Amino acid sequence: MNTKLMTLGVLMTFSSLGLNAQDKFHKAFVENFDKPTSKFFNLSHERRDPTTDFRYFPGTVSLSEKGTNIMLYRIDPNDPVGAGKGPEIISKDYTHFGTYSARIRIPAAAKVQPNVGAVVGYFTYNMEKEAGLSEIDWEWLLADPELVYIGTWTGTSNNLQRVGRTINLKTGTILNTVYRSAADGNENHPLTGAQSQPETVPAIPGYNAAEHFYTYGFDWYPDRLVWWILHPETQEKIVLWDYRGTTPLFTGIPTNRTRYRLNFWHTNNWAVDTNPESLEKPKYPYEVEIDWMSYTPFKK
Repeated sequence: MNTKLMTLGVLMTFSSLGLNAQDKFHKAFVENFDKPTSKFFNLSHERRDPTTDFRYFPGTVSLSEKGTNIMLYRIDPNDPVGAGKGPEIISKDYTHFGTYSARIRIPAAAKVQPNVGAVVGYFTYNMEKEAGLSEIDWEWLLADPELVYIGTWTGTSNNLQRVGRTINLKTGTILNTVYRSAADGNENHPLTGAQSQPETVPAIPGYNAAEHFYTYGFDWYPDRLVWWILHPETQEKIVLWDYRGTTPLFTGIPTNRTRYRLNFWHTNNWAVDTNPESLEKPKYPYEVEIDWMSYTPFKK
């Protein structure tokens, strides 16, 4: 990566957005969720009294890994449908270009409700009228914990654009790598060549996001995004997608400031690729375990 180019991109982005000196940005941090409160994240209490909201348990002991303190999310079966309607944490200040990573275990809901329609999202998100959407995400649909969905959303509210890749990590199978835009009816267009690297990914034997903790991350540059996972045994960084926005019609890489987030919500219109029936409302208060989340901004 050309350091001068990256620095110039940061300066140009900040200048074009007209950011003020009072805008607060996080420095490097690791949130271990070992206390009842967080220095770096706020809990979203939409329509809830925070003193009685049973969906959040920061600083609790892991149910699946002895000796590990975690943030535990519990979905309420009565939560309304839609992203942001379930439990969510949101960074107190803005984040930008840098390295993001987290150690997470999603709920084992598929064992008791095969058609459950629920999503765990580890992501960045911020929508601004002029700059548009800045979103980079990892997502898991509980009905198939072998699959991961990675990608970005960019563009203004009336012309959102998506680049995404879906992978079965247990088999090392890339199901798709695509681009779509509201401007052309959200039809998926396959990405190839420089925008679809690597063309193959190694299998992670036994991968199941609901049975074990895994460390996930992404590196966000002004002209490139790299999603990766640490191999659970060797701790080797396995690159799942090294995306570079080379097509003249779009880049697909967010450039404006964002907020760092993790949420858990019910979907009734997004079924997992391997099960078109997986749209049911959660029947039980399934639980997500978050060991830690970290952020390291790139140096200017």
